[in-house]
Amino acid sequence: MKIAKDTVVSLRYELSDANGTLLEKTDDPVSYLHGGYDGIFPAVEEAVHGKDVGAKFEVTMEPDEAFGEYEHDLVRVEPRNLFPDEIAIGMQFEGGAEDADDEDYMLYTVVDVTDDEVTVDGNHPLAGKTLNFVGIVTGVRAATAEELEHGHTHGEGGHLH
Repeated sequence: MKIAKDTVVSLRYELSDANGTLLEKTDDPVSYLHGGYDGIFPAVEEAVHGKDVGAKFEVTMEPDEAFGEYEHDLVRVEPRNLFPDEIAIGMQFEGGAEDADDEDYMLYTVVDVTDDEVTVDGNHPLAGKTLNFVGIVTGVRAATAEELEHGHTHGEGGHLH
C-alpha cells in the first residue's frame, strides 16, 4: 500500500540539528494520520507521500518549517516570589497574560534563577534551528473510520486519549 491521504503511516526516524548533533531518535516506530491532520511536520508528510513500506527519506527543515523562528519577546523575567521555593532551571510552567484565555496560555521553561528573579522562555527548545529529519517507513495501513473522525491514530487498544 502506498502512503496517501487518510492512511496511517508508521516510521522510525532520527532528528538532528544543522551541525549533525543527534537530538532525538526513535527505537520503536511512531505512527501518524497522513493527509494534513497535523500529526507530523508537513515537510515530512510531503517527503513520504506516495512511498511504500521500506522507503528511506531525508528532509531538511528551516525553522519556519519546524518549530518557528526564535522570538525574543517570549523570554520573560519575573519576580522570584511568584515561583515555588524549589524552582530550578529546566522546570516548566504554563502561563500567559493576566486576561488570557486558556487557549492563550503557553508553556514556559525556566532558563535562569537568581535570588530576586526567574527568567522563563516560551520558545520551543528547537525554535530557530534548522533540523534534519532522516527516516524509514515501517508501515502503512488504511485509517479506521474512528481515526478519521478524531483526526489522529489510535493504538492497538483503540481510543487512547
